[in-house]
Amino acid sequence: MQSLRHESELGTWELVLARPQRHLRGIVEQYSGFTERGAGASGGVLRQEVPSTRVPLIVNFGATWRLSDDVGVVGERRDSFLAGLYEASTFVAAEGPAACVQVDFTPIGAHLFLGLPMHELANSVVDVEDLLGKDRDVAARLEAAATWDVRFDLLEAVIAARVAGARRPAPEIVWAWREVEQTHGAVRVSALAEMLGRSRRHLTTRFREHVGLGPKTFARVVRFGRAVDVLRSGDTESLAEVAYECGYFDQAHFNRDFRQFAGTTPAELVARLLPDGGVSGA
Repeated sequence: MQSLRHESELGTWELVLARPQRHLRGIVEQYSGFTERGAGASGGVLRQEVPSTRVPLIVNFGATWRLSDDVGVVGERRDSFLAGLYEASTFVAAEGPAACVQVDFTPIGAHLFLGLPMHELANSVVDVEDLLGKDRDVAARLEAAATWDVRFDLLEAVIAARVAGARRPAPEIVWAWREVEQTHGAVRVSALAEMLGRSRRHLTTRFREHVGLGPKTFARVVRFGRAVDVLRSGDTESLAEVAYECGYFDQAHFNRDFRQFAGTTPAELVARLLPDGGVSGA
């Protein structure tokens, strides 16, 4: 388990990270516990959530969240929720001091955990109570737990029990998903279909069911996410180097994806990256 703390003119926050046990690898990417108090009167901080390849489940026991498609737009109010894969940024702010536990599922893991076609959740947010059924009391149990360790163990038990009884995903789609991830989005959909001996249409339909987005769009999100990680690391000297390293054809291609997924240029996004991995919405 890793614990990070931050204090600045923006406010203070604590982030506790934990990896799943071996039997849930490939299903859960990471657990995180989060508390935050912004410097403003409300105590909330506006964040931009850019598209990623993970499906977050937020179990909330702090202030209610506001989610919107753009800065300055009064968004819908949510308590505990799950967000499917997105093709554009979402802006999120707590209405006061925040406290929550987050599970970052892989798309295949979320498909197993929920037992739902993932394309039904794409570009949308769903209340946890509408998804968890008999496990809907997990938020109260997590809030009552004394430590982050206990909370993560409780989540492990709930997830493992649901996954154990789930219908297994199609092996060919699991392979295709992993291939896209491992190649950082460089593999072509036609090549995947050919290697599987399936039509491109069949692959796309089944991929959307298991993952949420079609393989071509998902590959673009994978490549974009890698570019954001490289930019965050600060290990490269220029944006042109980042574009080349991450497999973009040219600078225009690079900028176009950032405009779609982040609504801004790469340089502008870098200026707003936060120490805990988030992006300031300001």
